[in-house]
Formats: sequence, structure tokens, C-alpha cells
Amino acid sequence: MSEHAVLLDIQNLQTYFPITGGVFQKTVGHVHAVENVSFQIREQETFGLVGESGCGKSTTGRTLLRLIEPTAGEILFDGQDLRALSQDELRQKRRDMQLIFQNPYSSLNPRMSVRQLLEEPLQTHFSLSQKEMDEQVLWISQAVGIAPEQLSRYPHQFSGGQRQRISIARALITKPRFVVADEPVSALDVSIQAQILNLLLTLQKELKLSYLFISHDLNVVRHISNRIGVMYLGRIMEQGDTEAVYRNPLHPYTKALLSAIPKLDPLEEKSRIRLEGDVPSPADPPKGCPFHNRCANCMEVCRNVVPEERELEPGHFVSCHLYD
Repeated sequence: MSEHAVLLDIQNLQTYFPITGGVFQKTVGHVHAVENVSFQIREQETFGLVGESGCGKSTTGRTLLRLIEPTAGEILFDGQDLRALSQDELRQKRRDMQLIFQNPYSSLNPRMSVRQLLEEPLQTHFSLSQKEMDEQVLWISQAVGIAPEQLSRYPHQFSGGQRQRISIARALITKPRFVVADEPVSALDVSIQAQILNLLLTLQKELKLSYLFISHDLNVVRHISNRIGVMYLGRIMEQGDTEAVYRNPLHPYTKALLSAIPKLDPLEEKSRIRLEGDVPSPADPPKGCPFHNRCANCMEVCRNVVPEERELEPGHFVSCHLYD
């Protein structure tokens, strides 16, 4: 993937949400949802973002698209600073950046037919004749496996897997360059998940797409991603080529996550790493390394100093004092 240019460059991204209280609803604190996150996504690459629920994965994805306004940091899309764009400029840019939602049940308007759902993004972003719109709708529906005779139906008339195909078609009909896929298969049966993942990979090749793929399922992320970032309490603890991270995990948190993956061979010996304690609140993050209160390798420096990201192998980064 190294021959491809960088499409998205995120540097020191922060997203805080205010906590209000009192009679006058004054800001009394902040939820540190995303804290100093930096990574790059190259053209035609899939970057997988993995971690426990509530670690800031979805907030990161929505912040990149400016559906949530970042508190600080840089979001460079093809060299252009997205934070500097006006609302009109951002609206024009949206055709190049799309989002596939987790739950197709709630992301599709039940009062609109499939044809209307697919025509709406075209009407928003382009000035096309009805004939041109019909051609685009037919093209994308066939690409995702929706038959032409199904275009007049409504979302409730489809299964969960078919609805997600409609959601994917709706996201890709504007021919974007970058797509945030936010847990796109977690609401589906396991048998359907593989079909949707393979569809996403096929469409990536055909349309030359770049993905940010968000999931808590390590096997799914491994199947689809070229590189991954492991997130904990709003920070990326480790990132690198997918196979390098799975073969040689460096951070204690990554090791614990990978040890929890079920083994295919029931006779294979498991060495499960069980984490003690609870995930701290992002409204009151711990001083030092955010993982120190659950880490078996915790040292005094971990309690007081946030570890810097280090490149221990080519393209393999980790934020941990064990490697100081």
C-alpha cells in the first residue's frame, strides 16, 4: 500500500464534550472523547479502528467528517484542511466523504422507497436529469446486489442484510473517495457479515475507495483492514500493519484484546489475559497513561507521564513506557 499517496492525515485530534451543571447550566467539566489522536489513511486503503465500546471510535469517525466539530487538531483531506472550510464548502466536499451507519433499521427513512433513498444524495450534490439519475440508481443497486424490481419497495420489506446493502448503496452513489464504515456488520447475523465485508472489499477495488473501518470485532478488522489502530479511552495505544500488530502486539492492552479472540482449535492452549479493574471515565481520565490502572506492567512513570508514540518497527507505533 505504500505506493499510494496519503488521502487523509489526522494530527493531534481532540474532541471534548462539555458537562453542564447547576441552575445556570454552566460548563463544569469535559468528556475527553478523543484525545490527541494521529494517523494517516492512504488512497485505496482500509484503516481499522478497534477497541472496547465507549473508547471514542465512532466519535473519531464522525469528527473526521465534521459531523461533530473537533476541539483541536488537524484534519487534512487530500492536503486541504477540513476545519478551515465554510459550511457551503463542506457541503460540496461531502460528496467525497460518506458514512455507512451501524444500524440500517434506523438510518433509512421508512417512508421513502429504495429508489427515493438513492436519488436523494444525487439531488443534494448534483444537477442531473431524471434519466441520468435513473442510470446512477440502476448502476449502484446492481453493484450492491439489489434487483431493479426491488427499487420500488420500502426498507421494512427487506431483511437486515439487504437493508445494509441499501445503506452502502446510498453512501456510495455520489462516488466518494473516503468512507467511514461505523460498525457496519455488528447488527447482522454472522452468516451475512461475511457477505457484506466481501461486498465492501469488492466495491473498494472497483471504486478505488479508502475506508476508516470501525469495529470492536478483532476478526472482522483483521479480515478487511490493511492497517489498524487500537484505541483505549480516546487515545490510540498502538497502530501498524494489520498482520504486524496481530503477529507481534506490543502494547499490554493490544495483547489482552488479542488473547480474548476465541481459538478455532478447541485443543489449542489459551493464555487469556484478564484485565483487572474498570475502564476509567472519559470525564475524569487518569493522569499519565490512561491504561495504567489496569496494566500488569504498570511502573511509577506510567502513573504520572503520558507515554509518547514510538516507532519500534517500520510503520509499527506504540505508546507505552515499557519501550522507553
